[in-house]
Amino acid sequence: MQDQTEKNMYQEDLRNVTEGTRNSSDSSSAFVHTSTMSAILVTVYSVAFAGGGIGSIMMAFVLLKMNSLSVTTTAIINLVVVHCLLLFTVPFRLHYYVKKKWVFDMPFCKMVSAMVHIHMYLTFLFYVITLVIRWLIFFQWKDKVEFYRKLHAIVASAAVWVFAMVFGLPLLYFEYGRSGLYNNTTCFKFHKELQQESVKALNYTIIVAVALISCVLLGLQIFILVKVARKFSTSLCSHQEFWAQVKNLIFIWVIIIWFLPYHLFRAYYIQHVSDFDQLESYNEVFLSLTALSCLDLLSFVLSGNRFFMQSVGMLHRRSPCC
Repeated sequence: MQDQTEKNMYQEDLRNVTEGTRNSSDSSSAFVHTSTMSAILVTVYSVAFAGGGIGSIMMAFVLLKMNSLSVTTTAIINLVVVHCLLLFTVPFRLHYYVKKKWVFDMPFCKMVSAMVHIHMYLTFLFYVITLVIRWLIFFQWKDKVEFYRKLHAIVASAAVWVFAMVFGLPLLYFEYGRSGLYNNTTCFKFHKELQQESVKALNYTIIVAVALISCVLLGLQIFILVKVARKFSTSLCSHQEFWAQVKNLIFIWVIIIWFLPYHLFRAYYIQHVSDFDQLESYNEVFLSLTALSCLDLLSFVLSGNRFFMQSVGMLHRRSPCC
């Protein structure tokens, strides 16, 4: 009887040790990124955090001297705000990629995860608004497009943010993470939601919309550049209108270089998410590239700097093509 009891105790201890080892193994393997992928993610987000932080601070000082009633200025102010919200969450991502373990609550993980998507689509929206306003000025030959009062600018901005918070944030925060069981020490791993047909349909709709809008924006900007080139063909580089339209390309190139690749890869990722583990890491890398759009403010400040613009102008005046 005593031997049987000791045998049972031994089997129970062995089972506990085995389960503990397996749970530890599962916990360590839950972090799917290899050392190379982790290094890439840390590098990309570090560059976005440093460059975006510097650009946001510099742009804030520039905005203090600009017309606060301008629609374009209002859009840029909102752009600074959405960049700052993303940058606030970046240190938590860096901590996770370095330590390979999520030490915060899962609801906070969802918020950090959702913020990348909210940032991307709000940035995309503010880019489109800015481009449309600048094109209206070009086609109608107006000096500026303004709100009548500051209250109108505040209401317009609030409407955009309320729309994003009411429709976008709950969708990402409450729906993602409901279809499967996720490890509390693992974050940004909600791919099981893609098994739902409604989630797939929503993703495909967004992918098609972003791709089509990007193509339209690029095509229209090329059309405008050609029109300006024909009008000022003899002294193209000396006209401010030409450089204003070239500056518009910054917005479009950010969309094409940082946003569009993620969406195109996303279409493939949705279909093959369960095929091999590294596909999830590739998706995370493409998503991280969208954070580099925070560098846009730094490029705006540099392109608006008087010394910088004079240097560019001198280079182009020396060019035989102009």
